[in-house]
Amino acid sequence: MKCDMCGAPGKLYEAVIEDAELKVCHECSKFGKVTGIVKQDESSETTSKNKNKETKTEVMEIVVNDYAEKIRKKRESLGLNQKEFAKKISEKESLIQKIESGHFEPSLGLAKKISGLLKIKLIEEYEEKHEPQSRTKTDAFTIGDLIKTKNK
Repeated sequence: MKCDMCGAPGKLYEAVIEDAELKVCHECSKFGKVTGIVKQDESSETTSKNKNKETKTEVMEIVVNDYAEKIRKKRESLGLNQKEFAKKISEKESLIQKIESGHFEPSLGLAKKISGLLKIKLIEEYEEKHEPQSRTKTDAFTIGDLIKTKNK
């Protein structure tokens, strides 16, 4: 495990530094109050490394791209004008005008409400895959560097 402040590997301590609970090395522990020692076992370290290598998939709901056209066509086919339609879904007519013109994308809740009334599909599932990024040591300036520099 690595220090949350400077990234140094080794024995870590649980410490409260400026109201934040961190796992820090011996050097960084002097900037706060030590509350305990972090127990390190090799099995948890190897499982965390294996978890980082897996590709994570996130499934989200999004509003379809052609929502404006779908809503307008279905509303017109039902013989409703914008004012009547807005009244049925308890929204303002100006909001319906903006949605149908494509200037305003409805929230998921509003899209579900419109979908239910018009019996059309406005929400689709979107799957996004996240691949772990490899971390390499850089010469970037860290918070730990700032604190160490400030105290010298």
